Amino acid sequence: MKQQNKIEWKEVELGEVSQIVSGSTPSTIKSEYWEGGIINWITPAEIGNGNNGYYYETRKKITKKGLESASINLFPKGTVMLTSRAPIGKVAIAGTEMCSNQEFKNFICKKDQLVSEYLYYWLRSKENYLNSIGRGATFKEISKFIVSKLKIPIPFSNEKPDIKEQERIVKILEKAEKLKERGKKTSNLFDEYLKSVFNEMFLKDSFDLVEIGKVAPLQGGFAFKSKDYTNDGIKLVKITNVWNNILIWEDKTFLPNKYLEKYRSFSLKAGDIVLSMTRPIIKSLGSVKIVQIREHDLPCLLNQRVGRFLIDKNKVLANYLLHYCYTSEFKREVDKYCSTSLQPNISSNQINSIKISLPPLPLQQKFAKIVEQVEKLKENVKKVSKNSEKLFNSLMHKAFRGELVR
Repeated sequence: MKQQNKIEWKEVELGEVSQIVSGSTPSTIKSEYWEGGIINWITPAEIGNGNNGYYYETRKKITKKGLESASINLFPKGTVMLTSRAPIGKVAIAGTEMCSNQEFKNFICKKDQLVSEYLYYWLRSKENYLNSIGRGATFKEISKFIVSKLKIPIPFSNEKPDIKEQERIVKILEKAEKLKERGKKTSNLFDEYLKSVFNEMFLKDSFDLVEIGKVAPLQGGFAFKSKDYTNDGIKLVKITNVWNNILIWEDKTFLPNKYLEKYRSFSLKAGDIVLSMTRPIIKSLGSVKIVQIREHDLPCLLNQRVGRFLIDKNKVLANYLLHYCYTSEFKREVDKYCSTSLQPNISSNQINSIKISLPPLPLQQKFAKIVEQVEKLKENVKKVSKNSEKLFNSLMHKAFRGELVR
């Protein structure tokens, strides 16, 4: 039998195993640099929708003239792209030739020393650390020098980087990630199912139109003062937290515990529906920023520029109102008000004046039961997904410590 070479692990500076090049942007904005552009131009806003980390097509494209005007680099397929300004630590791999704006540090791996996908997963595992070393008063950034000095653990055999071992580790992580993503896709299918059921039950027939303010008036939040913010306590729901049926708690603001009673009229409850009143539309999703509060979000208080629907349950049910607010009809009405202002804002009075279709309560109750059944199925899927996520995170942790044994 042929003896297998012993794997040794060494930490190597990224600058030794890859060429690192900063992204760049033309210093002046000219239409000839962008109109009719065919060259992929990636920006941090796009990171998060790649195919196994790879990006083949970007929303924004630059022309050849724009590329030449600022001596912008066109990076080869396989280049690993890291956001180096806030938000720091988002990673992509160029699936084809493309360039990036100035908010990226780009890694062209030396083929005999570092596998692109291996670097991609390692950088993802270091996102929190990369954020912590960001510097800057106006916005945090990590420099090319700092990035080049980062030490990546690499498997060696016969005193050379072991490319096959890196590829083996990548395959394990890819399989684990596919398992993790499967749960998310299943949850999305449930959402699409509810959308189709809602359309079938309520949008094909004509029902009486009623102003929202007559069945579920929107209550604006309270203008809490920043001087009252604390390091922990009661969470404050701000416009930055409200997304598409999920509260994102990356940016947390707290108020003293006693405020929950002091401002009880702004205390949120499970089942409450809240709407962002500033920049209320997510253009990339074609959806309004609206969320139903869950038990795990509590306790929390309602901040200014976020509104809560005060629902009259004798006229409209929360599940019906929430899903109506997901429709293109509601989004179109919100968009009408926002388009008249330089700052996309909408007021409580404007929301209250929007007319919605109001079906009979028994039909709403039938839909609510369907939602309840689907939510139970989603919870079961979520439990499986959590286990898959734990597995993936565990493998990520072990992968770069040489613990994924053969």
